Amino acid sequence: MNPVDQSLRRIVAWVRDAAPYVHAFRGRVFVIAFGGEVAAGPGATALAQDCNLLAALGVRMVLVHGARPQIDAEMQRRGLEPHYHHGLRVTDAEALACVKAGNGVTRIEIEALLSQGLPGTPMAGAAMRVAGGNFVVAKPVGVVDGMDMQYTGRVRRIAVDALRATLEQHNVVLISPLGVSPSGETFNLSLEEVAQAVAVELRAEKLIFMCDVPGVTDAGGELLRELTADEAERILHSGQALSEDLGFYLPWAVAAVRGGVGRAHLISEAQDGALLLEVFTREGIGTVITRDPLARIREATVEDVGEVVRLIAPLEADGTLVRRGREVLEMEIGRFSVLEHDGVIRGCAALYPFSADRAAELACLAVHPESRRAGFGEAILSHMLARAKAAGLERLFVLTTRTAHWFLERGFVAVPVDLLPAERRELYNLQRRSKVLMRTL
Repeated sequence: MNPVDQSLRRIVAWVRDAAPYVHAFRGRVFVIAFGGEVAAGPGATALAQDCNLLAALGVRMVLVHGARPQIDAEMQRRGLEPHYHHGLRVTDAEALACVKAGNGVTRIEIEALLSQGLPGTPMAGAAMRVAGGNFVVAKPVGVVDGMDMQYTGRVRRIAVDALRATLEQHNVVLISPLGVSPSGETFNLSLEEVAQAVAVELRAEKLIFMCDVPGVTDAGGELLRELTADEAERILHSGQALSEDLGFYLPWAVAAVRGGVGRAHLISEAQDGALLLEVFTREGIGTVITRDPLARIREATVEDVGEVVRLIAPLEADGTLVRRGREVLEMEIGRFSVLEHDGVIRGCAALYPFSADRAAELACLAVHPESRRAGFGEAILSHMLARAKAAGLERLFVLTTRTAHWFLERGFVAVPVDLLPAERRELYNLQRRSKVLMRTL
């Protein structure tokens, strides 16, 4: 196969892998939030192109932009000094004028980027309609620890019916972090609070924050691809050092998923195509926060047979697992547990008890190759150990030709075939010469 063919095949494979996400997200609401440095940065054009693609695929989008660097530049031009209190800008009348100017310029530039359509570019023939409005009703923050925040505000409510009606007309909604009050005053808001409030009110599928780092990392610097809201909150309270953006965005991401948003994502603003990679690939590229874990283990049903067959077929083909026919699986599916990740079966295992010997065989433990570094094998093993204990069994054994070391590293010990239950010993395949490993429960 020549290189051109390989490249084309990779493109076809990627499109096919992305297809389920295209179907799942059509008509769903995404709220995408990014700071003013993103809007003015080198990746702004690419971001606009990626947003255009999402809109073309039927995603309903609300874009919430920031303008902190633009506001600071305007204040500097006017000879004013910015002041912050607890991370919020103290907005007096002069600062508010700069806030309006900075947001206005940023908004116009974003609208221009979203209106591109030159031939030979990703947005050729695009007809994105960008809409705005007084969707955010604000109230003053007031006095905080003795500091009068003046025209710095908080979100009072979102005009969600008007916002939803605008989205239903296939408009992309662009929201600046400004809010108006019933008294006619304008307040300076934080983009993260506006984005969270909009996402919650719309019951958005996703709230996506574009950050100065790839996502949340552990103490060793390893990217954490998935966090529950509780896990993320523990990180916030742990004293772990976070980047400036994560310090602002992570608390609101947690609040969003607890408020009913499907998922909150923290992705890199510097990575070209980060938005598409996060949305259209299984592994993603940043950190996703959900209310509940994405992975869960449950008992298998007959509807799972087809997925289990696809999962174990490669292992049967290379001799790692004993070949089972579909008919056998359908009869024995009740002995299986499956691990679902994001609604897709990524692992399985079966438990065959020998009650007279107070023992059970762990069989057919399989994890999809793309998920083997995610700890799914250990999770399935722990689940099966718990199942065996709950059944009052005392020993768990496996027969394996390829994965003995994996089990030895997890508390199993090699034993002679003679220690198998008599019923199982009679079925031992001398040609496979499987190693027997056992673990006391």
